[in-house]
Amino acid sequence: MKSLRLILGKARYFGPSWVFASINILFGTWAIYIPTVKETLHISKSELGMAIFFLALGVFTVFPFASGIINRVGVGKSTFYGVLASCVAAMLPLLAPSYYMLMAALFLFGASNGITDISMNTLVTEIEKKDKVKFMAASHGFFSLGGVLAGLGSFLIGPLSNPVLHMFIAVLLVLVVNFKFRKQYFTEVAEEIENEPFSFGLLKPLMLLGLISFLAMGNEGAIVDWSGLYLKEIALAPETLWGLGFLGFQITMTLGRFLGDGISDKIGSVKIVAVGAILAIAGYFLVLTTDTYLSIIGFALNGLGFSVMVPEVFRIGGNVKGIDSSKGIAFIAGSGYAGFLCAPPILGFLAENYSLTRSFVVLLACGFLILLFTFLLKKKKA
Repeated sequence: MKSLRLILGKARYFGPSWVFASINILFGTWAIYIPTVKETLHISKSELGMAIFFLALGVFTVFPFASGIINRVGVGKSTFYGVLASCVAAMLPLLAPSYYMLMAALFLFGASNGITDISMNTLVTEIEKKDKVKFMAASHGFFSLGGVLAGLGSFLIGPLSNPVLHMFIAVLLVLVVNFKFRKQYFTEVAEEIENEPFSFGLLKPLMLLGLISFLAMGNEGAIVDWSGLYLKEIALAPETLWGLGFLGFQITMTLGRFLGDGISDKIGSVKIVAVGAILAIAGYFLVLTTDTYLSIIGFALNGLGFSVMVPEVFRIGGNVKGIDSSKGIAFIAGSGYAGFLCAPPILGFLAENYSLTRSFVVLLACGFLILLFTFLLKKKKA
Protein backbone atom coordinates (compact mmCIF):
# COMPACT_ATOMS: atom_id res chain seq x y z
CA MET A 1 0.00 0.00 0.00
CA LYS A 2 3.05 2.30 0.06
CA SER A 3 2.43 3.44 -3.52
CA LEU A 4 -1.25 4.09 -2.77
CA ARG A 5 -0.26 6.26 0.19
CA LEU A 6 2.23 8.01 -2.09
CA ILE A 7 -0.51 8.79 -4.63
CA LEU A 8 -3.04 9.93 -2.05
CA GLY A 9 -0.45 11.92 -0.11
CA LYS A 10 1.22 13.86 -2.93
CA ALA A 11 -0.50 15.77 -5.72
CA ARG A 12 2.48 15.08 -8.04
CA TYR A 13 1.52 11.40 -8.14
CA PHE A 14 -2.24 11.75 -7.78
CA GLY A 15 -2.51 13.88 -10.95
CA PRO A 16 -1.14 11.23 -13.36
CA SER A 17 -3.01 8.42 -11.52
CA TRP A 18 -6.31 10.25 -11.89
CA VAL A 19 -5.79 10.22 -15.67
CA PHE A 20 -5.90 6.40 -15.48
CA ALA A 21 -9.19 6.56 -13.58
CA SER A 22 -10.52 9.17 -16.03
CA ILE A 23 -10.17 6.94 -19.09
CA ASN A 24 -12.12 4.10 -17.51
CA ILE A 25 -14.81 6.40 -16.10
CA LEU A 26 -15.50 7.61 -19.65
CA PHE A 27 -15.23 4.19 -21.27
CA GLY A 28 -17.28 2.49 -18.56
CA THR A 29 -20.05 5.07 -18.82
CA TRP A 30 -20.22 4.55 -22.59
CA ALA A 31 -20.35 0.77 -22.08
CA ILE A 32 -23.39 1.10 -19.79
CA TYR A 33 -25.36 2.61 -22.67
CA ILE A 34 -24.36 0.19 -25.45
CA PRO A 35 -27.79 -1.59 -25.30
CA THR A 36 -29.54 1.81 -25.36
CA VAL A 37 -27.57 2.93 -28.45
CA LYS A 38 -28.38 -0.37 -30.19
CA GLU A 39 -32.08 0.11 -29.52
CA THR A 40 -32.13 3.82 -30.41
CA LEU A 41 -30.42 3.32 -33.80
CA HIS A 42 -32.31 0.05 -34.52
CA ILE A 43 -29.14 -1.87 -35.38
CA SER A 44 -28.47 -5.61 -35.20
CA LYS A 45 -25.92 -7.35 -32.99
CA SER A 46 -23.59 -7.83 -35.95
CA GLU A 47 -23.86 -4.14 -36.87
CA LEU A 48 -23.15 -3.22 -33.26
CA GLY A 49 -20.12 -5.52 -33.31
CA MET A 50 -18.81 -3.78 -36.44
CA ALA A 51 -19.32 -0.35 -34.85
CA ILE A 52 -17.37 -1.43 -31.75
CA PHE A 53 -14.65 -2.73 -34.07
CA PHE A 54 -14.19 0.90 -35.21
CA LEU A 55 -13.42 1.84 -31.61
CA ALA A 56 -10.62 -0.73 -31.63
CA LEU A 57 -9.53 0.47 -35.07
CA GLY A 58 -9.18 4.01 -33.70
CA VAL A 59 -6.94 2.74 -30.90
CA PHE A 60 -4.68 0.82 -33.27
CA THR A 61 -4.53 3.62 -35.85
CA VAL A 62 -2.96 6.05 -33.39
CA PHE A 63 -0.36 3.64 -31.94
CA PRO A 64 2.25 4.03 -34.74
CA PHE A 65 2.16 7.82 -34.37
CA ALA A 66 1.86 8.03 -30.57
CA SER A 67 5.58 8.07 -29.81
CA GLY A 68 6.30 10.90 -32.27
CA ILE A 69 3.42 13.00 -30.92
CA ILE A 70 4.49 12.46 -27.30
CA ASN A 71 8.12 13.33 -27.97
CA ARG A 72 7.23 16.39 -30.03
CA VAL A 73 4.53 17.85 -27.76
CA GLY A 74 5.87 16.62 -24.42
CA VAL A 75 4.53 13.69 -22.44
CA GLY A 76 2.77 15.87 -19.85
CA LYS A 77 1.02 18.02 -22.43
CA SER A 78 0.06 15.05 -24.64
CA THR A 79 -1.46 13.35 -21.57
CA PHE A 80 -3.62 16.37 -20.69
CA TYR A 81 -4.61 17.08 -24.28
CA GLY A 82 -5.44 13.38 -24.65
CA VAL A 83 -7.81 13.64 -21.69
CA LEU A 84 -9.49 16.69 -23.25
CA ALA A 85 -9.87 14.88 -26.58
CA SER A 86 -11.27 11.80 -24.81
CA CYS A 87 -13.83 13.94 -22.98
CA VAL A 88 -15.08 15.48 -26.22
CA ALA A 89 -15.03 12.14 -28.07
CA ALA A 90 -16.88 10.36 -25.23
CA MET A 91 -19.97 12.50 -25.92
CA LEU A 92 -20.09 11.71 -29.64
CA PRO A 93 -21.33 8.06 -29.66
CA LEU A 94 -24.36 8.98 -27.53
CA LEU A 95 -25.13 11.91 -29.85
CA ALA A 96 -24.70 9.92 -33.10
CA PRO A 97 -27.88 10.25 -35.21
CA SER A 98 -27.10 7.30 -37.49
CA TYR A 99 -25.21 4.02 -37.67
CA TYR A 100 -22.39 5.43 -39.81
CA MET A 101 -22.00 8.44 -37.54
CA LEU A 102 -21.77 6.01 -34.62
CA MET A 103 -18.88 4.21 -36.34
CA ALA A 104 -17.08 7.53 -36.93
CA ALA A 105 -17.72 8.63 -33.34
CA LEU A 106 -16.35 5.37 -31.91
CA PHE A 107 -13.27 5.63 -34.14
CA LEU A 108 -12.52 9.09 -32.69
CA PHE A 109 -13.21 7.85 -29.15
CA GLY A 110 -10.80 4.95 -29.68
CA ALA A 111 -8.10 7.19 -31.18
CA SER A 112 -8.27 9.69 -28.32
CA ASN A 113 -8.18 6.90 -25.74
CA GLY A 114 -5.21 5.33 -27.53
CA ILE A 115 -3.02 8.45 -27.42
CA THR A 116 -4.01 9.07 -23.79
CA ASP A 117 -3.19 5.48 -22.85
CA ILE A 118 0.34 5.64 -24.28
CA SER A 119 0.91 9.13 -22.87
CA MET A 120 -0.18 8.36 -19.32
CA ASN A 121 1.88 5.15 -19.11
CA THR A 122 4.92 6.98 -20.50
CA LEU A 123 4.30 9.83 -18.04
CA VAL A 124 4.30 7.51 -15.03
CA THR A 125 7.43 5.74 -16.32
CA GLU A 126 9.27 9.06 -16.64
CA ILE A 127 8.20 10.28 -13.19
CA GLU A 128 9.28 6.95 -11.68
CA LYS A 129 12.73 7.38 -13.26
CA LYS A 130 13.15 10.98 -12.09
CA ASP A 131 11.80 10.56 -8.56
CA LYS A 132 13.09 7.01 -8.03
CA VAL A 133 9.66 5.83 -6.84
CA LYS A 134 7.26 3.12 -8.01
CA PHE A 135 3.57 3.78 -8.54
CA MET A 136 2.84 2.26 -11.98
CA ALA A 137 0.83 -0.68 -10.60
CA ALA A 138 -1.14 1.59 -8.26
CA SER A 139 -1.89 3.89 -11.22
CA HIS A 140 -3.36 0.89 -13.03
CA GLY A 141 -5.28 0.28 -9.82
CA PHE A 142 -6.82 3.71 -10.33
CA PHE A 143 -7.82 2.56 -13.84
CA SER A 144 -9.71 -0.34 -12.22
CA LEU A 145 -11.15 2.11 -9.68
CA GLY A 146 -12.42 4.22 -12.57
CA GLY A 147 -14.36 1.20 -13.81
CA VAL A 148 -15.88 0.77 -10.35
CA LEU A 149 -16.93 4.44 -10.33
CA ALA A 150 -18.48 4.03 -13.78
CA GLY A 151 -20.33 0.96 -12.52
CA LEU A 152 -21.68 2.88 -9.52
CA GLY A 153 -22.79 5.53 -11.99
CA SER A 154 -25.24 3.00 -13.43
CA PHE A 155 -27.53 3.90 -10.50
CA LEU A 156 -28.05 7.25 -12.26
CA ILE A 157 -29.62 5.60 -15.32
CA GLY A 158 -33.13 5.57 -13.83
CA PRO A 159 -33.17 8.98 -12.13
CA LEU A 160 -31.59 10.79 -15.10
CA SER A 161 -33.20 8.86 -17.97
CA ASN A 162 -30.81 10.75 -20.24
CA PRO A 163 -27.62 9.06 -21.53
CA VAL A 164 -26.11 12.32 -22.85
CA LEU A 165 -26.63 14.09 -19.51
CA HIS A 166 -25.15 11.09 -17.67
CA MET A 167 -22.04 11.18 -19.87
CA PHE A 168 -21.79 14.95 -19.45
CA ILE A 169 -21.70 14.50 -15.66
CA ALA A 170 -18.93 11.89 -16.05
CA VAL A 171 -17.00 14.24 -18.37
CA LEU A 172 -17.45 17.12 -15.90
CA LEU A 173 -16.05 14.99 -13.05
CA VAL A 174 -13.04 13.99 -15.17
CA LEU A 175 -12.37 17.56 -16.34
CA VAL A 176 -12.69 19.26 -12.94
CA VAL A 177 -10.19 16.94 -11.25
CA ASN A 178 -7.77 16.95 -14.20
CA PHE A 179 -7.81 20.75 -14.44
CA LYS A 180 -7.08 20.97 -10.72
CA PHE A 181 -4.08 18.61 -10.92
CA ARG A 182 -2.76 19.23 -14.46
CA LYS A 183 0.08 21.48 -13.19
CA GLN A 184 1.57 18.44 -11.44
CA TYR A 185 2.46 16.78 -14.77
CA PHE A 186 1.81 19.25 -17.60
CA THR A 187 5.45 20.30 -18.09
CA GLU A 188 6.93 16.78 -17.90
CA VAL A 189 9.00 15.69 -20.90
CA ALA A 190 10.40 12.27 -21.73
CA GLU A 191 14.09 11.64 -21.11
CA GLU A 192 16.08 12.02 -24.32
CA ILE A 193 17.63 8.81 -25.63
CA GLU A 194 20.66 8.82 -27.92
CA ASN A 195 19.49 8.51 -31.49
CA GLU A 196 19.61 4.92 -32.66
CA PRO A 197 17.63 3.50 -35.57
CA PHE A 198 14.68 1.47 -34.29
CA SER A 199 16.01 -1.75 -35.81
CA PHE A 200 14.90 -5.34 -35.29
CA GLY A 201 17.88 -5.75 -32.99
CA LEU A 202 16.48 -3.08 -30.67
CA LEU A 203 13.03 -4.62 -30.99
CA LYS A 204 14.19 -8.02 -29.65
CA PRO A 205 14.10 -7.08 -25.93
CA LEU A 206 10.49 -5.97 -26.38
CA MET A 207 9.26 -9.17 -28.05
CA LEU A 208 8.92 -11.19 -24.84
CA LEU A 209 7.30 -8.23 -23.08
CA GLY A 210 4.88 -7.85 -25.98
CA LEU A 211 3.97 -11.55 -25.81
CA ILE A 212 3.37 -11.36 -22.05
CA SER A 213 1.20 -8.26 -22.58
CA PHE A 214 -0.72 -10.01 -25.38
CA LEU A 215 -1.41 -13.09 -23.25
CA ALA A 216 -2.14 -11.22 -20.01
CA MET A 217 -4.60 -8.75 -21.50
CA GLY A 218 -6.09 -11.53 -23.61
CA ASN A 219 -6.80 -13.48 -20.43
CA GLU A 220 -8.28 -10.38 -18.80
CA GLY A 221 -10.65 -9.87 -21.72
CA ALA A 222 -11.63 -13.55 -21.77
CA ILE A 223 -12.43 -13.67 -18.04
CA VAL A 224 -14.45 -10.45 -18.20
CA ASP A 225 -16.53 -11.83 -21.09
CA TRP A 226 -16.79 -15.52 -20.19
CA SER A 227 -16.63 -15.96 -16.40
CA GLY A 228 -20.37 -15.47 -15.93
CA LEU A 229 -21.26 -17.95 -18.67
CA TYR A 230 -18.77 -20.47 -17.26
CA LEU A 231 -20.38 -20.26 -13.81
CA LYS A 232 -23.82 -20.63 -15.37
CA GLU A 233 -23.23 -23.46 -17.84
CA ILE A 234 -20.22 -25.40 -16.52
CA ALA A 235 -20.18 -24.80 -12.75
CA LEU A 236 -24.02 -24.83 -12.72
CA ALA A 237 -24.10 -21.92 -10.27
CA PRO A 238 -27.45 -20.45 -9.21
CA GLU A 239 -28.40 -17.21 -10.97
CA THR A 240 -27.52 -15.08 -7.94
CA LEU A 241 -23.88 -16.20 -8.19
CA TRP A 242 -23.29 -15.74 -11.94
CA GLY A 243 -21.69 -12.33 -11.47
CA LEU A 244 -19.46 -13.26 -8.54
CA GLY A 245 -16.61 -14.55 -10.71
CA PHE A 246 -16.37 -11.18 -12.46
CA LEU A 247 -16.77 -9.28 -9.19
CA GLY A 248 -14.08 -11.32 -7.44
CA PHE A 249 -11.77 -10.86 -10.43
CA GLN A 250 -12.23 -7.06 -10.41
CA ILE A 251 -11.82 -6.68 -6.63
CA THR A 252 -8.57 -8.68 -6.48
CA MET A 253 -7.35 -6.99 -9.67
CA THR A 254 -7.73 -3.59 -7.99
CA LEU A 255 -6.23 -4.80 -4.70
CA GLY A 256 -3.26 -6.44 -6.45
CA ARG A 257 -2.46 -3.26 -8.33
CA PHE A 258 -2.48 -1.18 -5.17
CA LEU A 259 -0.14 -3.67 -3.48
CA GLY A 260 2.01 -4.45 -6.52
CA ASP A 261 4.48 -1.57 -6.44
CA GLY A 262 5.68 -2.35 -2.92
CA ILE A 263 6.19 -6.04 -3.74
CA SER A 264 7.89 -5.17 -7.03
CA ASP A 265 10.25 -2.86 -5.18
CA LYS A 266 11.33 -5.77 -2.96
CA ILE A 267 11.56 -8.67 -5.44
CA GLY A 268 11.83 -6.98 -8.86
CA SER A 269 9.58 -6.66 -11.90
CA VAL A 270 10.38 -10.01 -13.54
CA LYS A 271 9.87 -12.01 -10.34
CA ILE A 272 6.54 -10.38 -9.57
CA VAL A 273 5.27 -11.24 -13.07
CA ALA A 274 6.36 -14.86 -12.45
CA VAL A 275 4.54 -14.91 -9.11
CA GLY A 276 1.47 -13.47 -10.85
CA ALA A 277 1.62 -16.25 -13.45
CA ILE A 278 1.77 -18.91 -10.70
CA LEU A 279 -1.28 -17.38 -8.97
CA ALA A 280 -3.16 -17.25 -12.29
CA ILE A 281 -2.31 -20.91 -13.01
CA ALA A 282 -3.54 -21.92 -9.55
CA GLY A 283 -6.72 -19.94 -10.20
CA TYR A 284 -7.39 -21.78 -13.47
CA PHE A 285 -6.91 -25.15 -11.78
CA LEU A 286 -9.61 -24.14 -9.27
CA VAL A 287 -11.88 -22.91 -12.08
CA LEU A 288 -11.47 -26.22 -13.95
CA THR A 289 -12.72 -28.19 -10.93
CA THR A 290 -16.16 -26.90 -12.09
CA ASP A 291 -17.21 -26.55 -8.44
CA THR A 292 -19.14 -23.29 -8.09
CA TYR A 293 -17.38 -21.88 -5.05
CA LEU A 294 -13.91 -23.10 -6.02
CA SER A 295 -14.43 -21.55 -9.47
CA ILE A 296 -15.34 -18.19 -7.92
CA ILE A 297 -12.21 -18.36 -5.73
CA GLY A 298 -10.26 -19.31 -8.88
CA PHE A 299 -11.46 -16.22 -10.76
CA ALA A 300 -10.45 -14.10 -7.76
CA LEU A 301 -6.96 -15.66 -7.85
CA ASN A 302 -6.83 -14.92 -11.60
CA GLY A 303 -7.50 -11.25 -10.84
CA LEU A 304 -4.73 -11.16 -8.25
CA GLY A 305 -2.28 -12.87 -10.63
CA PHE A 306 -2.97 -10.81 -13.72
CA SER A 307 -3.20 -7.53 -11.80
CA VAL A 308 0.57 -6.99 -11.71
CA MET A 309 1.52 -8.21 -15.18
CA VAL A 310 0.60 -5.34 -17.47
CA PRO A 311 1.87 -2.56 -15.15
CA GLU A 312 5.19 -4.38 -14.72
CA VAL A 313 5.78 -5.05 -18.44
CA PHE A 314 5.02 -1.36 -19.08
CA ARG A 315 7.58 -0.48 -16.42
CA ILE A 316 10.21 -2.82 -17.91
CA GLY A 317 9.43 -1.73 -21.49
CA GLY A 318 9.74 1.94 -20.58
CA ASN A 319 13.28 1.30 -19.36
CA VAL A 320 14.71 -0.79 -22.22
CA LYS A 321 18.15 0.61 -23.08
CA GLY A 322 18.37 2.44 -26.40
CA ILE A 323 14.61 2.81 -26.90
CA ASP A 324 12.44 5.83 -26.07
CA SER A 325 10.07 4.97 -23.23
CA SER A 326 7.11 6.06 -25.41
CA LYS A 327 8.15 3.65 -28.19
CA GLY A 328 8.58 0.74 -25.81
CA ILE A 329 5.24 1.38 -24.13
CA ALA A 330 3.45 1.89 -27.48
CA PHE A 331 4.71 -1.50 -28.68
CA ILE A 332 3.67 -3.28 -25.47
CA ALA A 333 0.30 -1.50 -25.33
CA GLY A 334 -0.40 -2.42 -28.96
CA SER A 335 0.40 -6.06 -28.24
CA GLY A 336 -1.80 -6.02 -25.15
CA TYR A 337 -4.78 -4.44 -26.90
CA ALA A 338 -4.47 -7.01 -29.69
CA GLY A 339 -4.72 -9.77 -27.09
CA PHE A 340 -7.61 -8.07 -25.28
CA LEU A 341 -9.59 -7.78 -28.51
CA CYS A 342 -8.65 -11.11 -30.10
CA ALA A 343 -8.95 -13.46 -27.13
CA PRO A 344 -12.72 -13.26 -26.43
CA PRO A 345 -13.81 -14.14 -30.00
CA ILE A 346 -11.15 -16.89 -30.24
CA LEU A 347 -12.39 -18.33 -26.95
CA GLY A 348 -15.94 -18.01 -28.28
CA PHE A 349 -15.00 -20.02 -31.38
CA LEU A 350 -13.44 -22.75 -29.22
CA ALA A 351 -16.47 -22.80 -26.92
CA GLU A 352 -18.85 -23.04 -29.88
CA ASN A 353 -16.95 -25.81 -31.66
CA TYR A 354 -15.53 -27.76 -28.70
CA SER A 355 -16.53 -26.69 -25.18
CA LEU A 356 -16.23 -23.78 -22.77
CA THR A 357 -14.10 -26.00 -20.54
CA ARG A 358 -11.65 -26.51 -23.42
CA SER A 359 -11.44 -22.72 -23.76
CA PHE A 360 -10.33 -22.38 -20.15
CA VAL A 361 -7.77 -25.15 -20.62
CA VAL A 362 -6.27 -22.92 -23.35
CA LEU A 363 -6.20 -20.01 -20.88
CA LEU A 364 -4.41 -22.26 -18.38
CA ALA A 365 -1.82 -23.03 -21.07
CA CYS A 366 -1.37 -19.26 -21.57
CA GLY A 367 -0.55 -18.96 -17.87
CA PHE A 368 2.23 -21.53 -18.27
CA LEU A 369 3.52 -19.67 -21.34
CA ILE A 370 3.74 -16.41 -19.38
CA LEU A 371 5.69 -18.24 -16.66
CA LEU A 372 8.06 -19.60 -19.31
CA PHE A 373 8.56 -16.12 -20.78
CA THR A 374 9.51 -14.75 -17.35
CA PHE A 375 12.34 -17.30 -17.15
CA LEU A 376 13.53 -16.19 -20.60
CA LEU A 377 13.28 -12.54 -19.51
CA LYS A 378 15.34 -13.25 -16.40
CA LYS A 379 17.94 -14.97 -18.57
CA LYS A 380 18.11 -11.97 -20.92
CA LYS A 381 18.51 -9.55 -18.00
CA ALA A 382 21.29 -11.68 -16.58
